[in-house]
Amino acid sequence: MLSKKERLQIAPVKMREQRPEQRIHNQNEVPLGYSPQEAILEAERCLQCKNAPCINGCPVEVDIPGFIGEIARGNFSAAFFKVSEKNVLPAICGRVCPQEEQCQAECTVTKVLKSAERSVNIGKLERFVADYAREKGMRPRVAHQAKSGKKVAVIGSGPAGLTVAGDLARLGHEVTLFEALHVVGGVLVYGIPEFRLPKSIVEYEIDALQQSGVGLKCNYVIGKIKSIKEMLREFDSVFIGTGAGLPRFMEIPGENLIGVYSANEYLTRANLMHAFDFPRSDTPILSGDTVAVVGGGNVAMDAARTALRAGAKKVTLVYRRSEKEMPARLEEIEHARQEGVRFQFLVNPVRILADQNEWVSGMELVRMKLGEPDSTGRRRPVVVPGSEFTMKTDLVIMAIGNSPNPLLLHETPELSINEWGGIIADPETGATSIAGVFAGGDIVLGAATVILAMGQGRRAAQSMHTYMMHSNGKKV
Repeated sequence: MLSKKERLQIAPVKMREQRPEQRIHNQNEVPLGYSPQEAILEAERCLQCKNAPCINGCPVEVDIPGFIGEIARGNFSAAFFKVSEKNVLPAICGRVCPQEEQCQAECTVTKVLKSAERSVNIGKLERFVADYAREKGMRPRVAHQAKSGKKVAVIGSGPAGLTVAGDLARLGHEVTLFEALHVVGGVLVYGIPEFRLPKSIVEYEIDALQQSGVGLKCNYVIGKIKSIKEMLREFDSVFIGTGAGLPRFMEIPGENLIGVYSANEYLTRANLMHAFDFPRSDTPILSGDTVAVVGGGNVAMDAARTALRAGAKKVTLVYRRSEKEMPARLEEIEHARQEGVRFQFLVNPVRILADQNEWVSGMELVRMKLGEPDSTGRRRPVVVPGSEFTMKTDLVIMAIGNSPNPLLLHETPELSINEWGGIIADPETGATSIAGVFAGGDIVLGAATVILAMGQGRRAAQSMHTYMMHSNGKKV
């Protein structure tokens, strides 16, 4: 047993990665994972706090000291089972969730040493035990309750939908997951690149859900094939987790030119339809020698790094605020910079320029300065008069956010929606304005994170269980 002082003296274990000059030429995952010895050493840094503030920072309330303690003792199987009690997608969350803003931000080590960089690497340890379990062919060891006789429809197979499906299957309900696309996974498969989240991992964790009894129906567009009213005649409860997949544009001149992509289309072509492997795959993608990506979030980083792997010679990310205000994870910004992505801060496009064939040839931008904070708490960007300048580029990717797809919502006017088109749902239960219909994830939150969507899915699943078992058809 190490003392608290000895644990605090252990340096964080950095995860090995592909070299930048190597990885920009392949789709392989960038971080290479911990070895068992590295995982044990990192786990020994955990102080095993009795009050466990890290759990409060986890939207699905994983027993973090519990699973890390098992790793420190070399009990990797026990650590996996401890994680999977609460998290149905541990290998995914270990890779893409912003632990530095959630569980790791609450880590006592961070507070004692007054350094966020010294936090226990909770996400990396979660990834380690999930990868260990997959290599051993292990599945979550979860007891299922007796069959309830209730049927549940889950619309959308992103993180929220997958969590609802898994939790309700465990509670004994018959669950069917409906996906509009031809593969299951939602944003996990069409939005996040292979080099950040290998699709084989998504498939493995979804297969575990199928083995727990969840049924899948792909190529099934709710709102066209069936309405919500029709679903309620067939199912005892319905969950809507269709995400926010409608791209936003700036509505500036030139956005309709050849060579302008939304990040959604660009990443869907690359990730879901394997356009990076054209012509062996059926879907092409414009690569561009000089690419400009507009935005500052994780999606912008994904698009910029994908463009490099598609053969771009120069990729520049333009963002209207400073680096400090960027919402992207620090790790994603660091990886993008290592790979050669250039950053232009405090600039904003005002017009996209065309050549004689209506192809993109450049952008006109204006410089910005930061004013007072806006509703997000970040300082509002303000135009600097007379600061216009041009930048050459032959491909523009807009990564400035997404809105809910209106198809299902237009077909269901009884659903209350907010000013940006998202479903209004009770934050504690996920209940909507229609009895028996619940919602969660990006369709409610706006573009958020995988783990926040899962947290909403967990709360909604419990509320749906209560509704079906105790309400006699009345909304709770």
